[in-house]
Amino acid sequence: MQVLLNLLAAVALLVWGTHLVRAGILRVFGADLRRVLAQSVSSRYRAFLAGLGVTGLIQSSSATALITTSFVGQGLVPLAPALVIMLGADVGTSLMTLVFSFDLSWLSPMLILSGVVMFLSRQNSNVGRMGRVLIGLGIIILALQMIVIAVKPLTQAAGVKVIFASLTGDPLLDMLVGAVFTLFFYSSLAVVLLTATLAASSVIAIPVAMGLVLGANLGSGLLAILSTLHTNREGRRLPLGNFLFKITGCLLFLPFLGYAQQWLAGFEAGPQQTVVHFHLLFNVTLALLFIFAAAPVARLAERLLPTLPVAESPSRPRHLDLSALLTPSLAISCAAREALRVGDIIETMLAGVLTVLKTNDRQLAADIRKMDDAVDDCTPPSSFT
Repeated sequence: MQVLLNLLAAVALLVWGTHLVRAGILRVFGADLRRVLAQSVSSRYRAFLAGLGVTGLIQSSSATALITTSFVGQGLVPLAPALVIMLGADVGTSLMTLVFSFDLSWLSPMLILSGVVMFLSRQNSNVGRMGRVLIGLGIIILALQMIVIAVKPLTQAAGVKVIFASLTGDPLLDMLVGAVFTLFFYSSLAVVLLTATLAASSVIAIPVAMGLVLGANLGSGLLAILSTLHTNREGRRLPLGNFLFKITGCLLFLPFLGYAQQWLAGFEAGPQQTVVHFHLLFNVTLALLFIFAAAPVARLAERLLPTLPVAESPSRPRHLDLSALLTPSLAISCAAREALRVGDIIETMLAGVLTVLKTNDRQLAADIRKMDDAVDDCTPPSSFT
């Protein structure tokens, strides 16, 4: 029971560390990151590099997905370039997995110590916010180490050995287990590093580890879908399209796992590095395959999630988005745009009142009353579908 509790605490610490990094980076560079993502749509290559760079900074492809989803949901970014951004985000996550696979035990205490000093000395400045980022990075590294330590006793248990023994290299079963683990750990990075550790300790074979890595990527796509269920249909198309990329890539990789293992064996790396390299190989190959197929996948996602016909009503918010609440500056920007829209309606009403007083236009008076009712009845964003 204590081992399981330690494992759950390590997972929670990993999620919290990722949250600290994401929140700190967005508070310091939030406007710049959003501008980079918004301006990257002019070229698929710029979109790819933007997704890769932003994910490298905030340490979470899920956070990149949420930011981009809010843009797509508001019609600020077309779906096809947004899908390319997500391809870059997945490669960025793979590169960070490669970095975290090295022994960084010396780095965690140094980052936490430096971050605490910076935060306590300059809490209300960008220096203090960057201190939060350093604390988050240190917690991420510490949490990954705790997960590895907590899992070791579990791998020695008889029941767990039976479970891993059942993974005899059936790729579909391995993918399913990897996807379930990713949903449980709430992080594909943690699952890939855990899989690499299990392979290094000879608990699982390399073919099984490759299947688990494919499942981890599939699970990260499912996490993005679950995280955006509360957004509108336009916003949900992005995680759906990204999930289509991942499931297609997994199915295409299945017949070639043996060839991939032989090719990676040529690097003469250990089992742990082989697993991490396979994770990077999968996402880079996925990007190369689908960077030019983003437009057809975007059209497919639009067919699967068509826009529902909604009666146009001034009382329906046009610019509010629940997913923007995760980024305060973006939420304030959305609220400002909505306030300006309501202000335009009120200005139209005031101009119409003067006309009614001069001409006694009953129809215009009725229209002004409807606009007044619409402003009074503006619905909150929680009522969106």
